[in-house]
Amino acid sequence: MTLSTVTVDDLDPTPPFEQLRRQLADLIGNGVLAPGDRLPPVRQLAADLGLAAGTVARTYRELEHAGYVRSRRGGGTRVAAAPPEAATPEAALDDAARAYLARARVLGVAPDVAARVVDRLARG
Repeated sequence: MTLSTVTVDDLDPTPPFEQLRRQLADLIGNGVLAPGDRLPPVRQLAADLGLAAGTVARTYRELEHAGYVRSRRGGGTRVAAAPPEAATPEAALDDAARAYLARARVLGVAPDVAARVVDRLARG
Protein backbone atom coordinates (compact mmCIF):
# COMPACT_ATOMS: atom_id res chain seq x y z
CA MET A 1 0.00 0.00 0.00
CA THR A 2 1.36 3.43 -0.91
CA LEU A 3 0.23 6.46 1.04
CA SER A 4 0.76 8.97 -1.75
CA THR A 5 -0.96 11.81 0.12
CA VAL A 6 1.38 11.58 3.13
CA THR A 7 4.30 13.99 3.01
CA VAL A 8 6.88 15.42 5.36
CA ASP A 9 7.71 19.11 5.03
CA ASP A 10 11.36 19.85 5.82
CA LEU A 11 10.52 23.53 6.43
CA ASP A 12 7.88 22.69 9.03
CA PRO A 13 9.36 22.95 12.54
CA THR A 14 7.08 20.09 13.64
CA PRO A 15 9.17 16.92 14.03
CA PRO A 16 8.78 14.49 11.12
CA PHE A 17 7.34 11.73 13.32
CA GLU A 18 4.60 14.12 14.49
CA GLN A 19 3.81 15.30 10.95
CA LEU A 20 3.46 11.67 9.91
CA ARG A 21 1.45 10.71 13.01
CA ARG A 22 -1.01 13.56 12.51
CA GLN A 23 -1.55 12.75 8.81
CA LEU A 24 -2.05 9.03 9.41
CA ALA A 25 -4.40 9.70 12.35
CA ASP A 26 -6.43 12.03 10.12
CA LEU A 27 -6.60 9.43 7.32
CA ILE A 28 -7.75 6.79 9.80
CA GLY A 29 -10.11 9.04 11.74
CA ASN A 30 -11.78 10.25 8.56
CA GLY A 31 -12.22 6.75 7.14
CA VAL A 32 -9.77 7.09 4.26
CA LEU A 33 -7.90 4.18 5.80
CA ALA A 34 -10.46 1.61 6.92
CA PRO A 35 -10.29 -0.90 9.78
CA GLY A 36 -8.10 -3.80 8.74
CA ASP A 37 -6.16 -1.84 6.11
CA ARG A 38 -2.47 -2.63 6.31
CA LEU A 39 0.03 0.20 6.59
CA PRO A 40 3.27 -0.08 4.65
CA PRO A 41 6.18 -1.77 6.42
CA VAL A 42 8.31 0.65 8.44
CA ARG A 43 11.30 0.41 6.11
CA GLN A 44 9.22 0.87 2.99
CA LEU A 45 7.43 3.99 4.26
CA ALA A 46 10.70 5.39 5.59
CA ALA A 47 12.34 4.93 2.17
CA ASP A 48 9.31 6.41 0.37
CA LEU A 49 9.41 9.53 2.56
CA GLY A 50 13.19 9.83 2.92
CA LEU A 51 13.02 9.28 6.68
CA ALA A 52 14.90 7.09 9.12
CA ALA A 53 13.17 3.80 9.89
CA GLY A 54 13.21 4.75 13.58
CA THR A 55 11.11 7.83 12.80
CA VAL A 56 8.39 5.75 11.14
CA ALA A 57 8.62 3.11 13.88
CA ARG A 58 8.04 5.81 16.50
CA THR A 59 5.04 7.07 14.55
CA TYR A 60 3.55 3.57 14.40
CA ARG A 61 4.16 3.05 18.15
CA GLU A 62 2.41 6.31 19.00
CA LEU A 63 -0.52 5.46 16.72
CA GLU A 64 -0.78 2.07 18.36
CA HIS A 65 -0.68 3.59 21.84
CA ALA A 66 -3.50 5.97 20.83
CA GLY A 67 -5.60 3.07 19.50
CA TYR A 68 -5.43 3.89 15.78
CA VAL A 69 -3.49 0.79 14.71
CA ARG A 70 -2.55 -2.70 15.90
CA SER A 71 0.84 -4.23 15.19
CA ARG A 72 1.65 -7.93 15.17
CA ARG A 73 4.99 -9.51 14.61
CA GLY A 74 4.80 -11.08 11.16
CA GLY A 75 1.37 -9.56 10.53
CA GLY A 76 2.38 -5.97 10.02
CA THR A 77 0.56 -2.87 11.19
CA ARG A 78 -3.15 -2.60 10.47
CA VAL A 79 -5.79 0.01 11.16
CA ALA A 80 -7.57 -0.93 14.40
CA ALA A 81 -11.07 -2.42 14.21
CA ALA A 82 -12.45 0.51 16.19
CA PRO A 83 -10.08 3.47 15.75
CA PRO A 84 -10.69 6.65 17.77
CA GLU A 85 -13.22 9.12 16.44
CA ALA A 86 -11.97 11.85 14.12
CA ALA A 87 -10.97 15.07 15.79
CA THR A 88 -13.56 17.79 16.00
CA PRO A 89 -13.33 20.43 13.28
CA GLU A 90 -12.20 22.93 15.92
CA ALA A 91 -9.38 20.66 17.06
CA ALA A 92 -8.29 20.10 13.47
CA LEU A 93 -8.28 23.86 12.89
CA ASP A 94 -6.27 24.39 16.07
CA ASP A 95 -3.66 21.94 14.78
CA ALA A 96 -3.60 23.65 11.38
CA ALA A 97 -3.29 27.10 12.96
CA ARG A 98 -0.42 25.95 15.19
CA ALA A 99 1.38 24.51 12.16
CA TYR A 100 0.76 27.72 10.18
CA LEU A 101 2.12 29.92 12.97
CA ALA A 102 5.15 27.66 13.43
CA ARG A 103 5.86 27.88 9.71
CA ALA A 104 5.44 31.66 9.82
CA ARG A 105 8.04 31.81 12.64
CA VAL A 106 10.48 29.78 10.53
CA LEU A 107 9.96 32.28 7.71
CA GLY A 108 10.55 35.17 10.12
CA VAL A 109 6.93 36.40 9.98
CA ALA A 110 5.40 37.76 13.18
CA PRO A 111 2.10 36.21 14.37
CA ASP A 112 0.16 39.45 13.82
CA VAL A 113 1.36 39.63 10.22
CA ALA A 114 0.44 35.96 9.68
CA ALA A 115 -3.03 36.67 11.09
CA ARG A 116 -3.47 39.61 8.69
CA VAL A 117 -2.59 37.33 5.77
CA VAL A 118 -5.30 34.86 6.83
CA ASP A 119 -7.78 37.71 7.27
CA ARG A 120 -6.96 39.11 3.82
CA LEU A 121 -7.37 35.69 2.19
CA ALA A 122 -10.64 35.04 4.02
CA ARG A 123 -12.09 38.22 2.53
CA GLY A 124 -11.25 37.00 -0.94
